[in-house]
Amino acid sequence: MNLPLVSINIPVFKCEKYILRCLESVKNQTYKNLEIILVNDCTPDESVQITEKFIQENLELNIKLIHHSENQGLSVVRNTGIDNSQGKYIFFLDSDDEITENCIEVLVNTATETDAQLIIAQNRWINTFDNSIKDFGFPTNAKKKYYSGNEEIFEAYCNDEFPVPSWNKLFKADFIKENKIYFIPGLYAQDELWFFHLMLQVETIAITEEITYLYYLHGDSVIFNRTKKNFENHQTIAEWFTKEYQKSNAKRKQLIKKKLISFKDTTLRMQWKSMRNDETYWKQNYNRLKKSPQLSVSDYFSDEFTTKLKKTNLFQNLPVEIGFKVYKWRYERKF
Repeated sequence: MNLPLVSINIPVFKCEKYILRCLESVKNQTYKNLEIILVNDCTPDESVQITEKFIQENLELNIKLIHHSENQGLSVVRNTGIDNSQGKYIFFLDSDDEITENCIEVLVNTATETDAQLIIAQNRWINTFDNSIKDFGFPTNAKKKYYSGNEEIFEAYCNDEFPVPSWNKLFKADFIKENKIYFIPGLYAQDELWFFHLMLQVETIAITEEITYLYYLHGDSVIFNRTKKNFENHQTIAEWFTKEYQKSNAKRKQLIKKKLISFKDTTLRMQWKSMRNDETYWKQNYNRLKKSPQLSVSDYFSDEFTTKLKKTNLFQNLPVEIGFKVYKWRYERKF
């Protein structure tokens, strides 16, 4: 039996504390027809030296180490990985995480059984601060194990049924390359927009309930280190959503509005949690997000949107000072 080649893409940047653990998890895979593509984005630490030592000690592995001539960010790193992947499938793995021994085997088996363009598996959070473990940290809320047809898939996506991160998913490489589904350079929150562009085109998705990815929460995690750059990215993503909304048909416009309301709510909550002392910047972003599509008066009389979504949309479109006071009251109860 000819097993399809899987290209595992790993970024190399400021990961000297984690990269060896990551590489060992790939080395220990039960599925062996792999190529490991490492992209060095001009890391300033010892990550490359650790990687090169690993390569020399494991010559039996199919490893490519590609060096960028200048630092270009994770979006370009991902694109470099896509362009250099020779496998039938592509898998993204972050250098501070690891995968279970049967990760690729589980994903390829699901891909073989379903012939889906995208396979989604489950994740486990490992919190290094208190050594706690949480399964399904980024949950899959899908109502089915297999989706066919872009209309059905896009609606499920807008209902938040799929986790957004690019990692822990198996993609058909030809589908990604032929449809030019690349990451937008310069974005820190690159997964959100890339997955949106993917959902606009993908025709088949299969889901496995097995946990195959170990996501580590630590002091260097992006989730704990969001800055203005991240939230400026969120504004850019909202603008991309709006562009797609403007050229969509009536049904898709309603779905994009639903997704935008959820995205804006997440953005405002994250900004409050990360930068709650910068009241001026929060108000500025609140006002900017109001420019993107929102529910119309008639939408409030439609059963197409839930009561919760209608209430959230209302909170997002108040006069700035009132909106700030409402969100402050809501968030301070949670945080």
